[in-house]
Amino acid sequence: MEKIKMVIVDDSQETRNNIKMLLSFEKRIEVIGEAENGEEAVFIAKEARPDVVLMDINMPVMDGIKATEEITMNVPEAMVIIMSVQGEQEYLKKAMSAGAREFLIKPFSGEDLARTIMKTYEIELRRREHSPVPKIKEEIKSRLITVFSTKGGVGKTTIASNLAVGIARSTKKRVALIDLDLQFGDIAIMLNVSVKNTISDIIKEINQLDEDTMDDYLVTHFSGVRVLPAPIKPEYAEYITSAHVEKIIKMLRSRYHYIVIDTSASFHETVLASLDMSDRILMISTLDLPTIKNVKAGIDVMESLHYNKEKINIILNKASEQYGIKYKDFENTLKHPIWAYIPEDSQTVITSANKGFPFVMTRSDTKVAKALLNIVDELTKEKEESVKEKGVIKKIFGL
Repeated sequence: MEKIKMVIVDDSQETRNNIKMLLSFEKRIEVIGEAENGEEAVFIAKEARPDVVLMDINMPVMDGIKATEEITMNVPEAMVIIMSVQGEQEYLKKAMSAGAREFLIKPFSGEDLARTIMKTYEIELRRREHSPVPKIKEEIKSRLITVFSTKGGVGKTTIASNLAVGIARSTKKRVALIDLDLQFGDIAIMLNVSVKNTISDIIKEINQLDEDTMDDYLVTHFSGVRVLPAPIKPEYAEYITSAHVEKIIKMLRSRYHYIVIDTSASFHETVLASLDMSDRILMISTLDLPTIKNVKAGIDVMESLHYNKEKINIILNKASEQYGIKYKDFENTLKHPIWAYIPEDSQTVITSANKGFPFVMTRSDTKVAKALLNIVDELTKEKEESVKEKGVIKKIFGL
């Protein structure tokens, strides 16, 4: 049964957490995002296209009434349910006039909350049945992109998460993001998604899973990206094998147009499985000697595995020649061209990670976001188009 995608909007973090706890036992309802004011709510609703928005009335920046009006106009398929206290009847009338479908009086029980959401959703489904849209099974040509480095701390997770979100927004296609840093993966934190299941949970049921049921183990980020988080505990990593990873990727290929994989800084068998199956390997480096040494060793290993040279794309993160190493010297050492440059912008990157809002969405005007979006454009070209054009590898300049 298809899940009801919901966004929670309340200026109180405690209230949002309590609501998520109340809904944690409802298998049909999936919280895909949360916001602390109306402006954030409108932004998330436009991006994530949720089924239901649970909206408080009194909030800073933009109140619930104005936000309801904006969502009703711009995301008409989203049903707004208003939360209010007993003394806000006048506000409640205004919110219903703005387009809210239902209301809940605070405080409410988990049973009341779930029942209201289900009822509102079912009524909307019956309304849509009068004008059904026929479903056409789509033949998917999937592309697997692995973000890798043989050195930690170079920005793999930041690049992988923003890349997946950028691809989803640019192509409007189905995108999956897998965290294969099995011991210390941070994708779930980077995107601020609630972890219900991880890759460890899939492994327990791997022999019973098919392409459809696997979807239930992925959590939805409000951008639309479906995320498979790393295990909650590092020791769980030892139970995951390359055969498991291969099976998971094969299943996801039948349903997702793009699969982005974040990895650990090693040639563990699970990482090798991803590298072997990849259409593109984005090798991340920075311009410091320890990283250059490790990246060079990593490229040598991949060449010994007979990977096509054009499959390996070097991305220079935090790119700047001011620390004494020139780009040309870097290329000569690696015997491999720099495919893309991403400039330094610690303020944007760190703020984005702490808030759980990818900077390709919220700070798209910055140089670092533009560089990532240029990479997105290159990776999402027509699939029929060859990676090389007349033998010349294109460079993407984000500086």
